[in-house]
Amino acid sequence: MEPFVNVRDRPIWIVKIGGSLLGSPELERWLAIFAKFSDGNIIIVPGGGVFADAVRDAQKLSKISDACAHRLAVLAMDQYGLLLANMNPLLATARTQLEIDERTWQHRGIVWLPSHMVLSDDSIPQSWDVTSDSIAAWLAQKLNAQHLILVKSDKPNTPELSLKVMTQSGVLDEAFSDFVLNKTFGKWMLNKTDYTHFLDGLSELTLDKVGSSIH
Repeated sequence: MEPFVNVRDRPIWIVKIGGSLLGSPELERWLAIFAKFSDGNIIIVPGGGVFADAVRDAQKLSKISDACAHRLAVLAMDQYGLLLANMNPLLATARTQLEIDERTWQHRGIVWLPSHMVLSDDSIPQSWDVTSDSIAAWLAQKLNAQHLILVKSDKPNTPELSLKVMTQSGVLDEAFSDFVLNKTFGKWMLNKTDYTHFLDGLSELTLDKVGSSIH
């Protein structure tokens, strides 16, 4: 299948919102910024958060396989995505490439619900090594995105981040490097409090100033 091309031919930003932001005041402010300034070119990828934690707990109790747990964790991302969209009515959900296309034409801020696309791709490893960070990187490649941005509560305070160190420390999942190495999109990490730098708009110049590049 050929990579999806944005019908409006505008740079796409893939922004993964960590589940750790749930319950924080920063979450609502990020969503408000995306809803206000997205012109159909910002796609929010939800983390798993408490919903994925519930899958981990259920696996311990039931002894289900990692493959089954992976599928349930992807569905957990859908749940968090529905929650995010409900928090701001200006955001619209999308499950498929066609729906992403439609939301782009509607100039909407998009919350992607990943299960339909991810669970139909057998090339994605079905294990806990693949979390929402890797899935966001997979989407960035599939949609020919310009930037992949990870918004986290535990971002180190440094302008450049080592991919190897971030993986070893558990900030990024084990499979993330496989999804981003030799890819052309920018790879960035923002702290949950960095929304204050984007109150006047989603600028690439601002991203370059405040974001930490992942190498």
